[in-house]
Amino acid sequence: MRAVDIIEKKKCGGKLNSEEIAFVVRGYVSGDIPDYQMSALLMAIWFNGMDAEETTKLTLEMRDSGDVIDLSQIPGVKVDKHSTGGVGDKTTLIVAPAAAACGVKVAKMSGRGLGHTGGTLDKLESIPGFRISLDREEFFDTVRRIGLSVIGQTGNVVPADKMIYALRDVTATVDSIPLIASSIMSKKLAAGSDAIVLDVKTGRGAFMKTEDDAVRLAEAMVDIGRRAGKRVTALITAMDGPLGRCVGNALEVEEAVAVLKGQGPADLTELSVALAAEMVRLFDGSSVEEAAARVREALSSGAALGKLCDMVKAQGGDSGSILKDGRLPSAKASFELKAKEGGFIESLDAEKVGRAAMLLGAGREKKGDPISLGAGIRLLKKTCDEVAPGETVAVLYADEADRFQEASMLLESAYEMAQAPVQEKPLIIGRV
Repeated sequence: MRAVDIIEKKKCGGKLNSEEIAFVVRGYVSGDIPDYQMSALLMAIWFNGMDAEETTKLTLEMRDSGDVIDLSQIPGVKVDKHSTGGVGDKTTLIVAPAAAACGVKVAKMSGRGLGHTGGTLDKLESIPGFRISLDREEFFDTVRRIGLSVIGQTGNVVPADKMIYALRDVTATVDSIPLIASSIMSKKLAAGSDAIVLDVKTGRGAFMKTEDDAVRLAEAMVDIGRRAGKRVTALITAMDGPLGRCVGNALEVEEAVAVLKGQGPADLTELSVALAAEMVRLFDGSSVEEAAARVREALSSGAALGKLCDMVKAQGGDSGSILKDGRLPSAKASFELKAKEGGFIESLDAEKVGRAAMLLGAGREKKGDPISLGAGIRLLKKTCDEVAPGETVAVLYADEADRFQEASMLLESAYEMAQAPVQEKPLIIGRV
């Protein structure tokens, strides 16, 4: 078997079989197949696509390129949750403890933020003392005892994805549904959970800009999961504007806790309840309505907040820091952005908001960049809100005041005004 023959086959629109996919993935990871041949194959896939069977075979081969976590030592059904990334998306900090309070076992490995989307690990590290690195037995024991644990990726998990994604990034082949789906699902399958809830975002602040593309991606990922023997469901959710009113690591922890106390913004609460209900539904077969009612009860009773506090304590963090104001990291300087005109906010561009937060120090352009845990944006006014001239629409936070000029100009351009009231659009668009 030769790589050039496999490239030729896909270039001409052929379907690759299991042996051919295994040959190229294993050969690339081992170094036997060079970058230029894998690049050619990725471009052929970009042009000609892959069917569901090919995509699943690629996903499983990538999954098996490294460690696959065996969660069988943890009793009960383990349910994972994944978001395709968005601005202000701190739902894991709400959904995981809410689901755990309903009996779901959540053994989750998360990532760091890159670009204008925030990472769960960065948010958790804004909690003083919180450890994202646990050895396997400590991770398992935490899930067994309290129902959840969120840690950083450990060991040699899916090395094929790391190598292939790095190549896609420099060969203009990132935006391919089969390649995106196999990248995400190879990591989810390697994490070992029995069931997976996917939050596939669409809109200006999301990777998938159109609803049609988001549905296609969701369908591909759900199909892969089911072919791999997992219970999988996906929600298609809007990401034209930021989720919630806070963007930035410590600010988002603060807002997540507010939701767990029943005091958070309506959009963040709505999505968190929906995602946690999907996790409960996959866990025990409840109807959507029954599961949502149990999640709301876990929030209103304080059980979900208690689970977050338990996890923070178990992983070395100061649980008091998330319950009392002023205990989380804060930036040294702030700046109020005021409206130049009155009216109603017609739209708020999530991508621009995320980029502005990154300019303030809350995000990173490339891996390894330092971030400020207290930097970010508090949005006092969002889409559909009425604004008076000169009213403060947002507060920006940074450690260096010289960051405000560029960030505030970008944030100001994210607001689009109308003179008539604006109708709110649905946050949850559909389910796959």
